[in-house]
Amino acid sequence: MSSQTSLTPMSLVAPVAGQVIPITDVPDPVFAEKLVGDGVAIDPIEQVLVAPFAGKIVQLTGTSHALTLRSDSGLEVLLHIGIDTVLLKGEGFRALISDGDNVECGQPLIEFDADFIAQKAKSLMTVVVITNADTLNAQFKVTPVESVAAKDPLLSIAFGEPVADIEISLGDWVDSDALVLPNPAGLHARPAAALAKIAKEYASAVELSLGDKRVSAKSLTSILNLGSKFGDTVQVHVNGPDAQAALSDLVAAIRSGLGEEIAEPSGPADVIADEPSLLFPKSNTLNWMKGVSASPGFAVGVVYQIQEEVLELPTDRQETAVEKALLADAIAIADDQLETLKTQLDPEDEDKAKIFSAHIELLSDPELLDYATTLIDSGDNAAQAWQKSVTSQVEQLESLDNTLLAERAVDLRDVGNRVLRALLGVESAERKLPENCVLVADDLTPSDTANLDKRKVVGFVTTGGGATSHSAILARAMNIPAIAGIDDQARDIANGTRVILNADQGEMRVNPEDSEVETIQQQIIQQEKIRTLNRTNVDQPAITQDKVKVEVVANIGSVKDAMKVAENGGEGVGLLRSEFLFLNRTTAPSEEDQFKTYRAAAEALGKDQPLIVRTLDVGGDKPLSYLPLPEEENPFLGERGVRISLDKPAMFRQQLRALLRAAEYGNIHIMFPMIADIRELRLAKQVLAEEQEKLGARKVPVGIMIEVPSAAVMADVFAPEVDFFSVGTNDLTQYALAMDRGHPKLAVLADALHPSVLRLIKMTVDAAERHGKWVGVCGGIAGDLLAVPLLVGLGIKELSTSVPSIPDVKACIRALNSQKCKEQAEQSLQFSTAAEVRDYLETTNQYVV
Repeated sequence: MSSQTSLTPMSLVAPVAGQVIPITDVPDPVFAEKLVGDGVAIDPIEQVLVAPFAGKIVQLTGTSHALTLRSDSGLEVLLHIGIDTVLLKGEGFRALISDGDNVECGQPLIEFDADFIAQKAKSLMTVVVITNADTLNAQFKVTPVESVAAKDPLLSIAFGEPVADIEISLGDWVDSDALVLPNPAGLHARPAAALAKIAKEYASAVELSLGDKRVSAKSLTSILNLGSKFGDTVQVHVNGPDAQAALSDLVAAIRSGLGEEIAEPSGPADVIADEPSLLFPKSNTLNWMKGVSASPGFAVGVVYQIQEEVLELPTDRQETAVEKALLADAIAIADDQLETLKTQLDPEDEDKAKIFSAHIELLSDPELLDYATTLIDSGDNAAQAWQKSVTSQVEQLESLDNTLLAERAVDLRDVGNRVLRALLGVESAERKLPENCVLVADDLTPSDTANLDKRKVVGFVTTGGGATSHSAILARAMNIPAIAGIDDQARDIANGTRVILNADQGEMRVNPEDSEVETIQQQIIQQEKIRTLNRTNVDQPAITQDKVKVEVVANIGSVKDAMKVAENGGEGVGLLRSEFLFLNRTTAPSEEDQFKTYRAAAEALGKDQPLIVRTLDVGGDKPLSYLPLPEEENPFLGERGVRISLDKPAMFRQQLRALLRAAEYGNIHIMFPMIADIRELRLAKQVLAEEQEKLGARKVPVGIMIEVPSAAVMADVFAPEVDFFSVGTNDLTQYALAMDRGHPKLAVLADALHPSVLRLIKMTVDAAERHGKWVGVCGGIAGDLLAVPLLVGLGIKELSTSVPSIPDVKACIRALNSQKCKEQAEQSLQFSTAAEVRDYLETTNQYVV
């Protein structure tokens, strides 16, 4: 500092509520001995760290457990949550700000999970340390209280005349050899403070470099800003009268770990060459691209690239109350728009309605609104606050190791933009689409998909998303061919380029020859003719050429679906997903509500046709707002399906009572999902028997889903205790192959025709037949016409598929010879890969469309 004028005194407020602790009592000698600087600590009772004064974030650790805040006067304060929390590698922390942000006093900076940190770290004690008090000649007093609330007065600071840094430079710099950092978490606060302390003991100028960054080694903040990690290579640079002594001490200290227990680095990290993936090879040509089938079908059209809408936010603001009112008005406008969209939908489009209902629910998310309101209180205008709040939640969802929840980030971003447009008074940009266009995008929001002009759009492809995204669900509902997770190179295709979509196989042909286009167009026409014929023969039974009967039934998710089964030739329902009654609502459905729904579905089918109802199948991947469940690292391997029912037996009993009462009005079967162990089945049957006895109800057929490999392997143990099995090939495939079926990369490999999955199905059928039980399939391959002959050959007695697919599946079965199907099945079981199975079935197909 060149000026000799004392700085204006300032005050710091408490960054978190809790008990005030002297810095000397902190269980870390680096803080207790004031190596970092002097200050105070707080044992927190809340979980949000706020700014103790207005200033600039000059350093935020990559693990979000600590930051340095600088005031306009140059005072630098380190806020460090917990002791040894750097070793948590960011788990339990969520930064609400970024490096370089200017923040207001009291503005939320970091959210943290106090319970998690208290269990995993040495201490939760949060330290407030002035790191450059000596340079600014700052003296402080701690407010004499035992505890504080967040934003209460904590420190008062007075400044004497600033002290000039005296460093002596003489001639050339002396450089150390390259030094490999042995500290497990790099130069975080503790080793950085130790390094700065040693450097300050010498008159020479001391600097530290990492890559192209070079900073003063006497400044804790500067060292932290290097963002170093274990194994990084640094170099010490010294210039002055005691350079050699300083260099020797600093090099020895760094090599010994600066007071920390050290790991053994293997030397400078080798630079690993970027080699193309072997598992996911990119196409050598832009003419063929591969993705995941999001919605089946063929299409021929021209590319139209969708660019993300960019909204420019205002920087000025009005009074706080006015900004809050503007945000409330914008949310109300967005809510009205979504309600209007719902009313404009075709009454048959239940899938679309559910998605827009979910969007309306997002608008009322209290966390989203509360954080935006806090940011408005801190100085943001309504648009800035809303965007930051939405972005924060979007990033949190996208970071989860759960494809389904990460995909919901698209919905949240869609809702967020709708509110922003209302705030800014702008309409969604109208796109002038060409005729017969294929949309190409990173991802399509549900609003984009629902508003597609089907007169012009013949298909779409996305580089992101997956088969479970809402845009994929809507594409299937609208019968638009779609591919997800396609090669990023698709974004480089020029508008107007002709393409062919084979969404059944997840393939896009770019710049096809005229002859290829003509062939595909003839194929589309021929397929439509055959499907029209199939729909005229819906009442004909599904009996093979050699008189083997296969039941073809429906997968449904509503009473309205049940009413369509008969008109499409369905012979019952093989899967009623009962969770449709439980999702998108704020309270659980009553027993009476459930009874009426199950009864209506049973009566829609009639007394003779089976209605197989799967009991509630929810969990971490399909959460219920009124059924709190802990966050899980992998919800697919956690508490879901029957595990939830057995853990929450009151809700389970209520559902079973409703089903038993409704069984008096139809042929209801009960099916338990996600059974992995015989104990789970016996407990579920025990609860069912207890409710039957209480009601005096008749017994109903009971089955289980075969979707966990253990259930298939132990099918001979389960078979005597059930009436039937139903193979859920979607989950069985992802569990057998350890591949998330919604993953944009792995979904290509998660093929239900993999020989391992086929062998599990065969084991299940063999065990069932030995005990006189039947096996159905209700997964995706039940409607795959290439797979149907194989399933018949494996001994499957029932195929449960989507309602529109029923006529085609029945027609396929009528064209088959069951003996040939057995031969196909036996041969398929001998192959090593799913690709080999598919190639074989293509060349031996008995039903050619």
